[in-house]
Amino acid sequence: MYVVTVAGNLLIILAIGTDMRLHMPMYFFLASLSCADILFISTTVPKALVNIQTQSRSISYAGCLAQLYFFLTFGDMDIFLLATMAYDRYVAICHPLHYTMVISRCCCILLVTACWTLTNLVAMTHTFLVFRLSFCSKKVIPNFFCDLEPLMKVSCSDTQVNELVLLFLGGAVVLIPFTFILVSYVCIVSAILRVPSAQGRRKASSTCGSHLAVVALFFGTVIRAYLCPSSSSSNSVEEDTAAAVMYTVVTPLLNPFIYSLRNKDMKGALGRLLRGKVSFSWGQCLLQRNCECPCSLQ
Repeated sequence: MYVVTVAGNLLIILAIGTDMRLHMPMYFFLASLSCADILFISTTVPKALVNIQTQSRSISYAGCLAQLYFFLTFGDMDIFLLATMAYDRYVAICHPLHYTMVISRCCCILLVTACWTLTNLVAMTHTFLVFRLSFCSKKVIPNFFCDLEPLMKVSCSDTQVNELVLLFLGGAVVLIPFTFILVSYVCIVSAILRVPSAQGRRKASSTCGSHLAVVALFFGTVIRAYLCPSSSSSNSVEEDTAAAVMYTVVTPLLNPFIYSLRNKDMKGALGRLLRGKVSFSWGQCLLQRNCECPCSLQ
């Protein structure tokens, strides 16, 4: 699953980078999401695979904190990028004539830079608070990677501050982008319903189907893992671990398939890439200022 995830997301990045037809903001954000997915799954799965091979489930203190920091960074990056992609779809469908002006090259770079900055700040805050905690020797983390709640459960010191920050900051990181996505899609659906032609409605809705499927899969498992209360019973621990596997392993695995199978432009670009019919134009700008709006309602 790890090899397929990395290979699938790399193919999407290469297809977008080498096909001039996909040099648009929508695919720029998709390439950023694929990059974040590769880094996200690489934070946890390789260590788990090593543990399986060596039959040793230990991790150093420094290694655990490093894993926690990068896990939070790339996990939150997925959340913010999905919200950014929802905004891109909203502008493309609700304001198609203003699309090239609103979603300009500078705007795309600014949005992705803001996502990386916010995720690093959130990850550093949580990691610093965990660094303040004390841990007794030979503690067993009830998970296959170092996450916030499992680490707080095995800490020997007071975790009240950590729990409050996790509740408010962690809740905001999940719920605010999720609410933003919901509001964007309410506006998108309203705009699609006002389109007079059935062909226009199908064309507009088809560009949102892949993104909506990824949002439902990712946020459904994240909300189950972090915002739903769990007890200390063995069944609950198994359910939490299953939810963690879903959003750390399964979601990055399915994203390339969802976007490639539901998007004919991506399928065409991947076909040309696999057949070797590509022109490596990395020297040219990925985002064209005068690019065509990827979704017209007319």
